[in-house]
Amino acid sequence: MRYKIYNRICIVAACMCLISCDSWLDVDPSDQYSTETFWKTKEHAHAGLMGCYNALGPWRSALYTMEFDMLTSNATPYNEVNGTQAIGKGEHLSTTPLIESLWKDCYVGIGRANTFLSNIESVDMDDKGKLEMVGEAKFLRAFYYQNLVDKFGGVPLITNAPNADEQAELPRNSKEEVVNQIIKDLDEAAAVLPETYTDSDLGRATKGAALALKARVLLYNLRWAEAAQAAKQVMMSGTYQLFNDYRHFFSEANKHNCEVIFNVESKLPEYPTNYYDQDHWRLNRPAPLKELVDTYLCADGKTIEESPLYDPSQPYENRDPRLLKSIVCIGYPYLGKTITKEDVATTGFGVKKYTSYEDDVTIPLVERSAFNFILIRYAEVLLTYAEAQNEANGPDQSVYDAINQLRKRPDINMPEIPKGLTKDQMREVIRRERRIELTFEGLYYSDILRWKTAEKENNGMMHNYEGIEVVKRSFNSKRDYLWPIPYNQTVLNPNLEQNPSWD
Repeated sequence: MRYKIYNRICIVAACMCLISCDSWLDVDPSDQYSTETFWKTKEHAHAGLMGCYNALGPWRSALYTMEFDMLTSNATPYNEVNGTQAIGKGEHLSTTPLIESLWKDCYVGIGRANTFLSNIESVDMDDKGKLEMVGEAKFLRAFYYQNLVDKFGGVPLITNAPNADEQAELPRNSKEEVVNQIIKDLDEAAAVLPETYTDSDLGRATKGAALALKARVLLYNLRWAEAAQAAKQVMMSGTYQLFNDYRHFFSEANKHNCEVIFNVESKLPEYPTNYYDQDHWRLNRPAPLKELVDTYLCADGKTIEESPLYDPSQPYENRDPRLLKSIVCIGYPYLGKTITKEDVATTGFGVKKYTSYEDDVTIPLVERSAFNFILIRYAEVLLTYAEAQNEANGPDQSVYDAINQLRKRPDINMPEIPKGLTKDQMREVIRRERRIELTFEGLYYSDILRWKTAEKENNGMMHNYEGIEVVKRSFNSKRDYLWPIPYNQTVLNPNLEQNPSWD
């Protein structure tokens, strides 16, 4: 039975690799393709590559990235969909849907990338175009594997086309082995990918995307000097810069702005972003928590505990402008009205980031959008460089410069970091800056895992705007730094060793 199920999954994955939303598929009816007839032309190669990208799919919110802040003290979901709330509460199991889905969908993407890489050589097309497409597939395979090792640790490392006889019962490789393959794929991708694309090719992986993802992987694995070097390569390329409108960075109108390094392309009505205002706003998913809001500094660069500007009766005044650009607060205008408790009933806060709506304009809410889901942007690269360089060499001037770039955007204009900080003090500044700058972008959960701070931060009650307890977080330090291998996978493959304390 295991062989039949696995074989069926492999066949589906291989066939899905031929599916594309692009006109590249118009050369022949897709139901007449077979392995023998498909991998022949440039159009076939493009269609196969788009299958690799489509595993990211906007309907998955780019592999469930939007769920991850709701596992932390940043936010809570209003319901139990996907098992997100269960993970945040420490009540998750090896059958929790989000855990099963992430594993499955990453391996679908890996299977498609491996199918593509195993067949591209037979395609009749120019060598340069073929090399670039190989680079894209390797970038995507690395992206999928990074999502796996980040949550599960070591996983089976597969780099060949799906083959049930050889792969159905593979054991787990070590995390180090998988990470080394990820870095190898990204190095090879960066060597052949172009710096930029134009027109209909926008959204495809670039050299900068490969280097930025490499920097993230190295940072997550505490390889500080290497991470700083990879980030610096992106910074020195001159290809990217900070976008001077933090509020509208994610809007459809600015979907290809100068800060975007890698995103998932969307298109209405066929391929909308399946994360917008029905859940985002009306249903309050995610619902920001007071713990996050209190983390934002005051306009003088001091915490709310230290600053004379902080007024508990007007807690959102005189704060880092990113607060009201990212979060909807009671008593402030949004969508042409003053927000009341009933508008944001779960916690008294709503998420403004990712929406295109203005504070003073009343327009109907929509269910779908075509904003591109951004997975890597230049601000993250600056933060990666600052953290890695500080850990490797201490807070030299380049660390200050990287963080101050974020703070000195024209529409933010926060004070620069005070001079003379120790390495430990700068570490705390950087961690706060990452949390604020990248809030709701799905990275904070990974941060508290790698910092080993989840056992403190994710234990205890979380609060609404009034300080009333709304949800309890629980984190078992002996178990929860890794997710359990999904139960259905351990049944199919008895050689998959379960993570510690999950047996």
